[in-house]
Amino acid sequence: MDEWVEQLSELADHVGCRIAVAESLTGGQLAAALASAPSAGDWFRGGIVAYHPEVKYGLLESPRGPVVTPETAEAMARTVAERLGADCTAALTGVGGPGPDEHQPPGTVFLATYTARGGVVVEGHRFAGEPIEVMTQSIEAALSALVTRIRIDGPNAGGE
Repeated sequence: MDEWVEQLSELADHVGCRIAVAESLTGGQLAAALASAPSAGDWFRGGIVAYHPEVKYGLLESPRGPVVTPETAEAMARTVAERLGADCTAALTGVGGPGPDEHQPPGTVFLATYTARGGVVVEGHRFAGEPIEVMTQSIEAALSALVTRIRIDGPNAGGE
């Protein structure tokens, strides 16, 4: 995970990307991973931990209904960009386990990444393991996806 954080830090510094996150099942651990980078104060805007559905509906403007959906992840990624003044974001919603939730099996995760230049991309994942393992895999997927999106969208990932 540290390698992804280091790569993301270098990329964010290089392209001038301001990063924010919105997370549910990871409970703030994605934000903590980003905040651990030495230069995080230059590019990390912060995060919103929206664990309860009502927080997702209100603060992050997700559609009412089930929250373990691609639509919720997309709304979270877009809205956290607006709320925190970021131009590159990642959002995670899912079922960590040990049992199912919203008729979704444990390990179901939707990850949305957003860049001002490229818009939103949503990925669905099915991670295996205990809840902590699902959380760790979710965080690594989010870090990897942010690195990939910023590389793809190039120096204008931040919309400049």
